[in-house]
Amino acid sequence: MRFDILTLFPGMFTGPLTESIIKRAVQASLIGIGIHDIRAYTTDKHHTADDAPYGGGAGMVMKAEPLAAAIRAVVGGQQRALDGEIAAPGTRLPSPSTLVALMTPAGELFSQRTAIELAGYDQLVLVCGHYEGVDERVCEALIDREISIGDYVLTGGELAAMVVVDAVARLVPGVIDAESIGEESHSAGLIEYPHYTRPASWEEREYLRCYGPGITAR
Repeated sequence: MRFDILTLFPGMFTGPLTESIIKRAVQASLIGIGIHDIRAYTTDKHHTADDAPYGGGAGMVMKAEPLAAAIRAVVGGQQRALDGEIAAPGTRLPSPSTLVALMTPAGELFSQRTAIELAGYDQLVLVCGHYEGVDERVCEALIDREISIGDYVLTGGELAAMVVVDAVARLVPGVIDAESIGEESHSAGLIEYPHYTRPASWEEREYLRCYGPGITAR
């Protein structure tokens, strides 16, 4: 499975996606991760990727042209063009195995069920929203799904994208032991039972032998 992340701040992903399970999964070629700077798709000398809202208002909005160009390039438009298939300027070459998702507080709430759905795609393109949002015309033309990781406001969609990658990647076959996934919290709609390590007694607290969710004995 491949994750492509479109962002104005690519440096934010150094560390969170280059450590632990994600790092090992990439090294084993179980998943691929591409970080794409949206500013690389701008056409002016200042690499401007945002502008004031049309008609006035507070804040800035991500411009349509560079964001659309980035999405089309990452989804496969450039490669298919090299193969002789040219996409019209106002279209996106469709792929049933690719999903383009915008990280935005206005999106549907991300859950384990959502992660399972997203893990069924070959390519997941995550667009990190920023400022007051993105030009709505891009959403209408190129975004398949809008996702939020909670009812609160973040500086941008980068942290949300990291959460989605982590939650979805661990569901890719081979990344995590299948038996461990089956016993994880939320996999069956329940939270896992308490866990303990040795020694059996610690600071006068004894471990509880667990027979299943909600059923324990000393």
